Amino acid sequence: MKSHQFSDLSRFCDAAQLNDLAQLPPVGLEELNSEAALQTRVDRKYVVPVESARQALSSFAGQVRVLEMDGIRSFAYDSVYFDTPQLDSYMLAARGRRRRYKIRTRTYVDSRLSFLEVKTEGAREATVKERIPYDLQDRTRMTAEGLDYVNETLAAAIGDVPASPLGPVLETRYRRITLFLPESGSRATIDSGVTWQGPGGSPRILDGSVVLETKSGSAAGPLDRHLWQHGIRPSRISKFATGMAALNPQLPANRWNRTLRRTMLLTPAA
Repeated sequence: MKSHQFSDLSRFCDAAQLNDLAQLPPVGLEELNSEAALQTRVDRKYVVPVESARQALSSFAGQVRVLEMDGIRSFAYDSVYFDTPQLDSYMLAARGRRRRYKIRTRTYVDSRLSFLEVKTEGAREATVKERIPYDLQDRTRMTAEGLDYVNETLAAAIGDVPASPLGPVLETRYRRITLFLPESGSRATIDSGVTWQGPGGSPRILDGSVVLETKSGSAAGPLDRHLWQHGIRPSRISKFATGMAALNPQLPANRWNRTLRRTMLLTPAA
């Protein structure tokens, strides 16, 4: 198979040009899920200034394919995160607890499909994601059926369930390009225009940077190693927990202070 470089992709790391990816070969969703579903995986995240991302990606020589559906290669995502009034899910993450979880609805805006997802931390920091289809009209609330699914999933995964009701605490929006690296069977995503908004609050956008995330098995993938060679190291960031800390400075946030201080410039979103 011909090796396709990232040079064609490197100039598309800003929101204005995300759709212009015609030079890279496509991969369909069915094939991507077959070859690199990675529901159990290790996620490595990087908050990278746009220009640094361009420079690093332009020299990556591995095989790369881009997720394409109906001729579109950049997709809008919307996630609503749920927590208890005591913010149990957030506090477990802030304190670095081993048995932590996140609960959200994930909506693929372009296709108008929504899912209820439960993410838990498994062995060796592997993330396990389970989900069910969810009514689009219910994406900002927890239904009785949804709560039953959450409780059953958490009981099986970590042996515990939230003691208090679950309500929406944070919404995130962004545009995503998904990449498939066939040589390693891994995938990566580039998120631009990442925006956070709390209930009743004003939206804040990550200014001048993208969130690049690699998703592979326990070992680092070729893209990770390439980024490290270019001085780009993983950032401690969670769209849920770091976003909550950024919007609510009174919350304990020691785990994300370095990211909040050095790599996250949030400005009011239009």
